Amino acid sequence: MKLNTMAWRTLTRNRRRTLITSFSIAFGIFLAVTFTGSGDYSYTNMIDTSSVMGLGHISVEAPGYNDNPTLSRWFPDAERISNAAGKLPDVAGTYSRIMGQAMFAAGAKSAGGMFLAIDPSGETAQHNFFLRSIVKGSLFENSDGRGALIGVEMAKKLNIRPGKKMIITMTDKDGQLASELLRISGLFKTGDQGADSGIVLLPLGRIRQTLGYGKDGASLVAVYTDDLRRVKRISRQIAAGLQGNDELEVLTWRETQSDLSGLIAVDRLFNYLLQLLVGLVIAAGIMNTMLMSVLERTREFGIMMALGLTPGKTVRLVLIESFWLGCLGIVIGIIITVPWFYYMSETGIDLSRHVGEDYSAGGVLVDPVMKLRLFKESAIAILVTVFLLTLAAGVYPAIRAGRIMPVDTIKEI
Repeated sequence: MKLNTMAWRTLTRNRRRTLITSFSIAFGIFLAVTFTGSGDYSYTNMIDTSSVMGLGHISVEAPGYNDNPTLSRWFPDAERISNAAGKLPDVAGTYSRIMGQAMFAAGAKSAGGMFLAIDPSGETAQHNFFLRSIVKGSLFENSDGRGALIGVEMAKKLNIRPGKKMIITMTDKDGQLASELLRISGLFKTGDQGADSGIVLLPLGRIRQTLGYGKDGASLVAVYTDDLRRVKRISRQIAAGLQGNDELEVLTWRETQSDLSGLIAVDRLFNYLLQLLVGLVIAAGIMNTMLMSVLERTREFGIMMALGLTPGKTVRLVLIESFWLGCLGIVIGIIITVPWFYYMSETGIDLSRHVGEDYSAGGVLVDPVMKLRLFKESAIAILVTVFLLTLAAGVYPAIRAGRIMPVDTIKEI
């Protein structure tokens, strides 16, 4: 009789135990998909939200700008670099921008903050969080005009509203004070206190003139992609295109947003540790079940070995049983996990009443709706890991079965 047939007969002999063991494997898949999918969704959402605040998934900057973002650190050919990066595969958008600190004043009131100079004709709401958050008025239309888009909290500080004037004061590329008179075109509300009270959007062309950057100068070129897994490859391609230009550096979001990167790394580590502990507990349960099955069949194994079944084949028999248990558990796991994953990826669970709608972590707004998103690599890793744990759980019972002595078993009989 073939070992596969013998293994299946053993599994179907005690169907209740087989189903309980299979469902424990399936439950492990269910938990792993939930933990991993929640992490993949929340991490991706946080990274994307942080990136559309101005710096992008990849940032081309003057050396030292990331550590000390002063307006004296800039480069003159930003548009050429932006156009070249935009032609690369998997690049969803590129934008030349100027970021820096300034003082904003209206009447007798003033406030410090940061400005982001953009070209209104090229910016999209997909890659600019502030454009999605406009609650009053609109974005300025002319890059060379004098419009400004400010946060609702900044408007309260300065006691101004759309249509009113504001003076911005900053240092130009040579370190000299420069001022511009601007008119408020609209207000935005992101939900983040720091952004709403400290960030102002300005027209790129006007700020270039004020700072003396020339026609195509910028602090950075923000590069966006729809797939975060491609960030490293895209950054290497951009860097390769800049070879010989030591005045520029290419940084990924991990470097430009180091606080967020550290937060995600720590959270991901705890996520993996939790999954490992759950996996070990499930594997221990599977091993216990299979060991009980082996001990109950001691007499059976002894007789079969006395009739010619070698210890090696006995070990293989138990491992084959473990193999089919793993396959059955994976099938059941997929069946019970797919509806849950579909619901959580499309609808999710709204936790805003518990964490608040403006909940943030690492300075980035977090979506209060818990959803799942699973990359193909993560799904494959879960299935392979669960399957290997099931096989590993059957190793000791298999070795125990292979060490059964037929003579001792017959004596006991």
